[in-house]
Amino acid sequence: MYRKFGKRFLDIVCSLLALVVFFWLYLLVALLVAIFLGRPVFFTQNRPGKEGNIFKLYKFRTMTDKRDENGNLLPDEVRLTKFGRFLRATSLDELPEAINILKGDMSIIGPRPLLVEYLPLYNEEQRHRHDVRPGLSGLAQVNGRNALSWEEKFKLDVEYVRNITFLGDVKIIFQTVWKAFAKQEGISQEGNATMEPFKGSDVNV
Repeated sequence: MYRKFGKRFLDIVCSLLALVVFFWLYLLVALLVAIFLGRPVFFTQNRPGKEGNIFKLYKFRTMTDKRDENGNLLPDEVRLTKFGRFLRATSLDELPEAINILKGDMSIIGPRPLLVEYLPLYNEEQRHRHDVRPGLSGLAQVNGRNALSWEEKFKLDVEYVRNITFLGDVKIIFQTVWKAFAKQEGISQEGNATMEPFKGSDVNV
């Protein structure tokens, strides 16, 4: 019952409350992004959602548009500023995803929406992460985030998909808040600004 009806109802209520109650925070972060990183303040990108359907993801930008003498964007670790790292560490860059949740592209809790080019790289087991709407946070995010290997993350994603409960979602929400504002763990993978690209798996996880 929760998986079929209650989860979506919770998504609508919580995303509406977030947009109304924290409207001031959205304005503040947008202003700071414009000052420290420039415009546009939003980062948008196509991402695969439930059943692999493509939607446009909204986030606050965390990197500059610095380019080399040939006009090519510099590496992520160069363009990711201290302010950008702060936004990612506190997950403030994710605030605009409340719009995606309200629209039905995403859920509060679920596997994180990754890149479109990863779709053909998943093995049969990993594809089950797209059986549900992607989430603002998820089981992998509260159990290591980007410090995990891709295989470990996908294993947790599929575990979540097969065991969705109201209490489980509530637990992940509280764990997300704790890790974002208290512990700030797993922001990046060792040796990378965020996470090394996924290149595919040969075996099921």
